[in-house]
Amino acid sequence: MWRSLRPIGRSDASGGYRRSAWTGADAECRLWFQAQAEARGLDHEVDRNGNQWAWLGDPSRGDAVVTGSHLDSVPDGGAFDGPLGVVSAFAALDELRARKVAFRRPLAITNFGDEEGARFGLACVGSRLTAGKLTREKAYELTDADGITLPQAMEAAGYDPAAIGPDPERLARIGAFVELHVEQGRALDLSGDPVGIASAIWPHGRWRFDFRGEANHAGTTRLVDRRDPMLTYAETVLAARREAELAGAVATFGKISVEPNGVNAIPSLVRGWLDSRAADQSTLDTVVTGIEKAAREYADRHGIDLDVVRESFTPVVEFEHALRDELGAILGGERAIPVLGTGAGHDAGILSESIPTAMLFVRNPTGISHSPAEFAAEDDCLTGVTALADVLEGLACR
Repeated sequence: MWRSLRPIGRSDASGGYRRSAWTGADAECRLWFQAQAEARGLDHEVDRNGNQWAWLGDPSRGDAVVTGSHLDSVPDGGAFDGPLGVVSAFAALDELRARKVAFRRPLAITNFGDEEGARFGLACVGSRLTAGKLTREKAYELTDADGITLPQAMEAAGYDPAAIGPDPERLARIGAFVELHVEQGRALDLSGDPVGIASAIWPHGRWRFDFRGEANHAGTTRLVDRRDPMLTYAETVLAARREAELAGAVATFGKISVEPNGVNAIPSLVRGWLDSRAADQSTLDTVVTGIEKAAREYADRHGIDLDVVRESFTPVVEFEHALRDELGAILGGERAIPVLGTGAGHDAGILSESIPTAMLFVRNPTGISHSPAEFAAEDDCLTGVTALADVLEGLACR
C-alpha cells in the first residue's frame, strides 16, 4: 500500500508532496482509497462534503467504530502526515481478518477531505462541514491564491458543491472515532515509546495581518520618506518569537504576500499569516494580544495602516476521558502507554464535540513534520498498526 501511494503528488524537485484539495493529485489519492476499499470488499461512498468512507457492516446500526485520517498535504509536505493513518487503518483491518475476529459493530475507514487547508487557508474543511462548524455560506467564500472558490474547485473535480453542509445523520452512525497519526514532535522519541495516546489538542488559530504603506521607487526614495510595510512586518515577526518564548507557546508567520512584489519597488501591502498555539486559552490570548500590540506600535511609528483578521480558530480539545482510558486499558501491558498533548490540529479534534474521539501517535524520531524530511521507522509504523488493530478489536469485536 505504501509503495502504491508514495508517488502520488510527489515533487521530484523537493521530494515533498503537493496534494492540495480538489487537484489532480487529490483525485488520484481518492482513486487509491476507493481501490483499497473495493479490494477488501468494503462498501465505498463519498458523503455530501467530499469525505470518503469504506464500510464493513451496516452503517445504519448507529454504533460504528471508525478510523482513518486524510490524504491531502501541505505544500511540499511529508509522506506520513495523514496518509499513515489511512494506510494503517486498512492494514489494521487486514490484521483483524487474519486474526479471524468476529465484528459485533460496523467498522468504517475514512479519508477526510481538505484537512490541511493548504489551498483555501482553512484546515479540516471536510470534517468542519460535517460537524456543522463551517457553514455553507462561509465555505462558499473560501478562495485559493488563483481566485478559484471552493465551490468552483469542487465542481471542476466532479462534485456537487450545492450539497455541502452539516451531516448529523452520518455522525449519528458513529459510536467512536480513532485516528492514528505520526507524532508531530519528539515526545515519544524522548520517552523511548513507539506509540502513545493523545490527551488533548492545544487551542490554535490563524490570524491575517495586513500592513499597508506606500509603493515607491526603491532607488530614489529617501529612507526617511518611506512608508515601508515590510519593516513593520519584519519587526512583528520578531515580536511573535519573543511573545511565544515568554509564554512557553508557539507563534509562526509562515506565509506572506507582497504587493506589488517587485525587487526595485517599496511594497504598498505586506500581508502575513500568523499561526499561534498554546497549552491553554489564556496563554494563547496573551501571546496573540502581545503580538498585535507590538505590531500596532511599530505600524504607528512607521506610518503604516494595520488590519488584523482572525481567519480561523479551534479551542482546546480534551479527548473523551472514557474512550481515552479504554484505549489505555486495551493497550496497557507491562509498560504504561504514554499520554501526551499536541499542538497540531486534527479531524478527530473537530469531531470531538459531536462524537467520542481518540488518537494514537506513532513515534517520529526527528520530530520534523510538514516537511519532506518527515519520517517514521517501519518497525514503529508496524507497531502502530498492531496497536490500532488491538484498539479496533477491543471496540468493535469484544
